[in-house]
Amino acid sequence: MAEAHTDESTPSYAGTPREVLGAFLKLGLTSFGGPVAHLGYFREEFVRRRQWLSEEAYANLVALCQFLPGPASSQVGMAIGLMRAGPMGMAAAWLAFTLPSALIMLAFAYGVTHAAAAGISGGWLAGLKVAAAAIVADAVIGMAKNLCPDRQRRSLALVAAAAAALVPGAIGQIGVIAGGALIGLALIRLDAVPASEPTGHHLPSRTASIAALVLFAVLLVGLPLLAQASGNAGVALFDTLYRAGALVFGGGHVVLPLIEAELVHPGGLTREAFLAGYGAAQAVPGPLFSFAAYVGAMMPSAPNGALGATVALIGIFLPSALLVYGALRFWTLLAAEKRVRDAMAGVNAAVVGLLGAAFWDPVVASSITSGRAFAFALLAYLVLALWRVPAWAVVIGAALGGAVLL
Repeated sequence: MAEAHTDESTPSYAGTPREVLGAFLKLGLTSFGGPVAHLGYFREEFVRRRQWLSEEAYANLVALCQFLPGPASSQVGMAIGLMRAGPMGMAAAWLAFTLPSALIMLAFAYGVTHAAAAGISGGWLAGLKVAAAAIVADAVIGMAKNLCPDRQRRSLALVAAAAAALVPGAIGQIGVIAGGALIGLALIRLDAVPASEPTGHHLPSRTASIAALVLFAVLLVGLPLLAQASGNAGVALFDTLYRAGALVFGGGHVVLPLIEAELVHPGGLTREAFLAGYGAAQAVPGPLFSFAAYVGAMMPSAPNGALGATVALIGIFLPSALLVYGALRFWTLLAAEKRVRDAMAGVNAAVVGLLGAAFWDPVVASSITSGRAFAFALLAYLVLALWRVPAWAVVIGAALGGAVLL
C-alpha cells in the first residue's frame, strides 16, 4: 500500500478516475436498500473483492461520514474515490454512484408532469404517499433504537420532536440540532477513544483541507445573502439545497423536513407532488439524496426540468464533497475528543426527534387521509419492517395497490 503523501510531496495515486468510475457505476445501478445496505455493498466491493482499503481504513471512513452532516453512503463513496484516484477519483465516484438514480428521478418528474397534464392521477400517487409514510416510520423506529439507547437520549428525542412541531421550518430545525449538541455536552457521557493518525492511500494536503472547510462555511453563510440580494430563482434553489445538504445529520430521510419547509408552499411544490417523489425515490438504486433531481425538475418556474435537476443535485451534494475533502485528514484526531463525541450523541438523538416530527407533518398529515389509507399504510409497514421486504418493492407494490384500492 502506498504511503499517504504530505504537503510537500507529489501525489501518485494507486488507481485512475476511469477505474473508479467503472466500479461505482456498477454499484449505482444495483445498490438498492438505502445507506446501510450501500455501506455493505462498498465493503464487499472495495475491502473484500478489490482490496482497495483495509478493514481498519474502511471503518475509519464510515465513522467519519457518520459524524459529518449529509448522506453517509455517498460520502464514504466520495472518500474511497478520493483515496484511490485523487480529486478526479472523488468526482468519478460521486457521478457514477448518483447518476443512475438521478436520471430515474428526472424521468419520474417528467412522467408526473405529463400525467397531471393528461388528468392522470389519484390512486397510484396516493399509494406512493402511503409508502413514504411506512418508510419514514421504519426509519424513525430504527434510528431510535440505534441512536437513543438510554433514558437521556430518548428524552432528548421526544423534546426535540415537540420543539420541531411547535417551531416549524428551517429555524426550528437548526435550533433543534444546536440544542441537541448543547444538551449532549451537558448530559451525555461517552467513553473516550484513543487518538490516532488517519490511515489511507492518499490524503489532501493540510492547506487544501482547510481551504475546503473555509469554502464550505463561506457558502453556507454567503448563499442566503446572495439569494436574497439577487432575487434569482436559480441561486435561491441552489441555496436551499446547499443548506439542506449542509445541515442534515442522519441521512437522506432527515432531508425531508428541511426541503419541505423551504419549497412546499403556495406557488411552490405541492405536498402531493413532494411526497410522491419521496416515495418513488425509495424504489431506485443509489443515494436517497438523488430525490433532489426530482425536486429541481418539478419546480414551478425556471430553473426547472433538467437544468433545475442539475442545480439541485450539485447544491445538495456539494457540502458533502467539501466536508469529506476537508475533514478526511483530521478526522480521527477530532473524533477521539470526548466532548465532540458527547455533542454528536446529542445531535443524533435530536435528529430522531426531528424525523419524528416530520413523520407527523407533512408525511402522515398528507398521506393518511382515510381509514383505507391507514390500513394500507399498516400493511406497507408490516411487509417493510417485519418481513423485511426491500423498500423498492414496497414502493412498487404500494403504487400498484393504490391504483386499485385508493
